[in-house]
Amino acid sequence: MSRHRNTPSRQDLFRTRFSTESSAALGWNKAIVIVAGVLLVSWGGPAASAFWSTASSTNFAAAQADALAAGPTPTTAVSAGSVTVSWTPGSTSAGRPATGYSIARYAAPTGGAKIPAAGSCSGTVSGLTCTDINVPTGTWYYTVTPSISLWQGPEGARSTATQVDTTPPAAPVINAPGYVNPSTMASVPVNGTAEAGSTVALTVTDAGAAHTLTQTITANASGNWTATPLNLTAFAAGPITYSATATDAFGNTGTAGSATTIKDVTSPTVTGVLLGNGPGNNIAGKIERGDFVTLTFSEALSANSICSAWTDNTTPQTQNGNGQVTVSISSTNVLTVTSTGCPALRVGNLALGASYYSSGPLTYKGNGSNGASALHWNPGARTLTITLGSQSTGSASTTVQSAASASYTPQAGLTDIAGNALGTTTTTGTASRF
Repeated sequence: MSRHRNTPSRQDLFRTRFSTESSAALGWNKAIVIVAGVLLVSWGGPAASAFWSTASSTNFAAAQADALAAGPTPTTAVSAGSVTVSWTPGSTSAGRPATGYSIARYAAPTGGAKIPAAGSCSGTVSGLTCTDINVPTGTWYYTVTPSISLWQGPEGARSTATQVDTTPPAAPVINAPGYVNPSTMASVPVNGTAEAGSTVALTVTDAGAAHTLTQTITANASGNWTATPLNLTAFAAGPITYSATATDAFGNTGTAGSATTIKDVTSPTVTGVLLGNGPGNNIAGKIERGDFVTLTFSEALSANSICSAWTDNTTPQTQNGNGQVTVSISSTNVLTVTSTGCPALRVGNLALGASYYSSGPLTYKGNGSNGASALHWNPGARTLTITLGSQSTGSASTTVQSAASASYTPQAGLTDIAGNALGTTTTTGTASRF
């Protein structure tokens, strides 16, 4: 019995060789086509927007081109000289995502020079937002161009107009009361002006910034702004400082405006009551033209609270017109003052402490030619001086009076500059005489 061996025929060997060589040939041809596709795209440089791909690993003849779509239209947001640019993801027609984006801006909606964006928008951006910095004042239009590695798609449509303004607004003007006191410090009005439509940031501090209040207010179309009334009850007495900056719609913040309020919680008092003998031939101890009374206070009073015609708290004020001021001495030797030049006059009365009256009514007026009575307020010295003019009516005592202590009782309504009331308690001065 002979053994049969399964030996391939020459025809089988030929078929096997042909199949192997065909597969190898197909592999080489496929590689050649892919390389050709790469070379085709590379030849176009970074601006090329398409590349070859195969639809099937078994159907090489179905190789096709894929292309990047035009860049998405971006949106923008402005803050001072910076513009934040945002966009949606880009992709190819086959759905491959873009891996990078280049951002540019133009000074016109069409045409014009292409300016590469700066800041985090410079070069190739991998994310979907970036910020262009140091953008000059003007109107700008932004574009996005997608890319995958070296392949770059078409530049997208330009954004809507982006207004950039790098000019900061002027410092706000702050209107605040010069003084507050215990009756006003719980609701302090503060207002001012700033660039129309700007956001005003108000900060209020006391000495050493131990207490701070802040408010944010929007200036109206006329540039006016008003803060919610401030409660400064907890703030320390003394200077209270206001500071305000304005930020415009483009995010520019200007320099600060400032103002100061004095918080005064101390009421004034009478510190001196003194009679004075006038200059010249006046006899000490007798009441005569030119004699005077000096009232001294612990702090400056509101000039307007003394005489309603006085409105200046910083410079001396005087009433001394012809017959304008009348000084009267009663039978009980109490001195009072009236004035036609002050629609409202608040002085009070002064018990002289000695007998200067003989018969009355005893009054002193006078005019410019023979000496008018006068009322004089000196805020620096904190003194109110009443000077006698020429005697108009009555008879003064001829007896020389010894020095005595006069007593002053203020009239209700006198206040310091902050509005703190001067009490109506009687104050007795040191011994003195006309």
